Amino acid sequence: MKNIQANIKHLRSLKQLSQERFADELGWSRSVVGSYEEGRSEPPIDRLIDLSNYFKIPIDILVKNDLRKAKDTSFIDIGSKRVLFPITVNEDNEDLIEIVPAKASAGYLAGYDDPEYIEQLQKIKLPFLPTGTHRAFPIKGDSMLPVKDGSFVVAKYVEDIQDVKNGRTYIVLTKDDGLVYKRVYNLIEEKQTLMLSSDNKAYQPYEVPIENVLELWEFTCCINTQEYDEKELKLSSIMAMFQELKVELEAVQKMA
Repeated sequence: MKNIQANIKHLRSLKQLSQERFADELGWSRSVVGSYEEGRSEPPIDRLIDLSNYFKIPIDILVKNDLRKAKDTSFIDIGSKRVLFPITVNEDNEDLIEIVPAKASAGYLAGYDDPEYIEQLQKIKLPFLPTGTHRAFPIKGDSMLPVKDGSFVVAKYVEDIQDVKNGRTYIVLTKDDGLVYKRVYNLIEEKQTLMLSSDNKAYQPYEVPIENVLELWEFTCCINTQEYDEKELKLSSIMAMFQELKVELEAVQKMA
């Protein structure tokens, strides 16, 4: 368990706790904490369980991964037992964007909470992006035209599902459908669901219970891998105009 001593010290420092305060919170002695952090002894299974419960990080991640590679904001709790490593940095400490390739997108549902899966993804840097955790996802099919099949949507991680903005587009990871890119409407207060709608009206909207939503990523930008032709550009302009009109009508209805 070579990583555990460094991980305990690093996680404690992220919480800005002294060894004494940390020991008090776990019901340990300060000398025990010191012995683990200095590598003079290794925590037995009951102490590993204590650490796992306290930091809400699975034991195997505590033991097998060097958590010092991540920034403090890289630790995002999902539920009670998962930790997401959404931020990776280069040698200049600049945030990088993981790219989920089309061939690997089917496996994202199984690997989204696996640090080793995330670590092996290719990475890029886009300096114009706003602050936050971003990831690039492949788009399949024509449900969100004019965004073409084969494009990539770069999206920002949403920590709280309650922050969904009606009518904005999101990459949504669900237990049943895996990754989908849809326009999302917040029905949590009324139904405890999200409504997912396609811009291509050949596809019917549908609702997803929030307990089935594993991850939510808000659209930041789109990277097209194919050139638009003239007809498609005209279609895109028309659809954008109707979308803007819809937003304006919704605003008028709220004022009425």
